[in-house]
This record gives sequence, structure tokens and C-alpha cells, in this order.
Amino acid sequence: MAFKKTLEGFYLAVNLVRALPAMVAMRFSGQRDIMLADLARWVSVRGAQRGRAGWIMDFSDLMGRLPEFRSLFYFRLGPWGKVLGLLMKPMTHLYLCGDIGPGLFIEHGFSTIVVVKKMGANGWINQQVTVGWAHDDCPTTIGQNVKIHAGAKVLGNLTVGDNCVIGANAVVIKSVPSNCTVVGVPAYIVRRDGVRVTQPLS
Repeated sequence: MAFKKTLEGFYLAVNLVRALPAMVAMRFSGQRDIMLADLARWVSVRGAQRGRAGWIMDFSDLMGRLPEFRSLFYFRLGPWGKVLGLLMKPMTHLYLCGDIGPGLFIEHGFSTIVVVKKMGANGWINQQVTVGWAHDDCPTTIGQNVKIHAGAKVLGNLTVGDNCVIGANAVVIKSVPSNCTVVGVPAYIVRRDGVRVTQPLS
């Protein structure tokens, strides 16, 4: 038990040192508040809070263990993120582009592409998701508190409203009203405002 605690302490100390340049960059970034909101969301989802000064340890722990978190952090930093990525590598198969609101949580971001016109706060994206262009039109607009599950595709100049859930492997090519759950290929509504329905997207 003592050896395990010593090993954990060593691991945390190493991650803290490795994450120091990122913390300095965050301190002087214009995106600092959004980055802190991201951190708070990831801590909330993963249950890793460590007390009043815990954000420093939580940040270094997430930066050390999760390439998805690193990718999101570097995206917020812009060009400086590419420089810091030389020290701690991001997830190579995760691509983010557009106006992405605070509090985005990425669970298993492998093979995921998110290109949006705008995404609201507190999104949730799983692996193998594609959000973006369909042809030469504008990319998608996504509201707040939207969950996009594994393998889903959201394509084209459409809007996904607030508080929506896009089911695994769904293909969304039409706008989705707020407070809906959609599934299928092409996607259709199976829950709206908490009520079970079977309704096509229009």
C-alpha cells in the first residue's frame, strides 16, 4: 500500500512538471475562462476533484493521462497549442474546428472530426463521430447540452437544438428541434420533450 501511494505521488509529480508550460500558457490566454470551464466539466464527469487547490492537480492529471483533453486544450490555445503539443502529444485522430463553447467533454475521441459553425456549452462527443460539411454549404450549428454518441454523423448546414441526444450511428442530415432524441439512418425522432414518439425530421 505504501509503495502504491509513493508510485501515485511520483506519477502526479511528474505530470505536474510536464503540465507546467500548459498552465502558464492558460494563465495568459484569452481563452482562460473557457479552458477552466472545460476543466470543471471533465472533473465533474470523471469525479476527480481534489479540494480547494485541486484544479492544479486535476489539470496536470488530465493533461498527463488523456490525449482527448490535451487535444481540446491545444485547440483552445490556437497556434501555441501546436508548440505545446511537441511536449505532450495530443490525440492524433481527433480534429476540432469552429466556434466551440465551454465545457465540451470528449469520451474516447478516436477517429472523431468536429467542424461546426457554432457549438453551445456543455457538449458531449463520443468516438468515431463526424460533424461537419455535407457539400459546399456551411457546417452545422449545435446548441447547448447536446450529446452525440459513438459513430454518429451530423452533416451539412443544419441546426441541432439544445438538450438533444444523437444516438449511436445515427445519420443526421436535417435540423433537429430542441429537447429531442434521434436515432437511425436517416435519423428520426424517438423522444421529444420527454415523451416517446416516432417522428421524421422535417
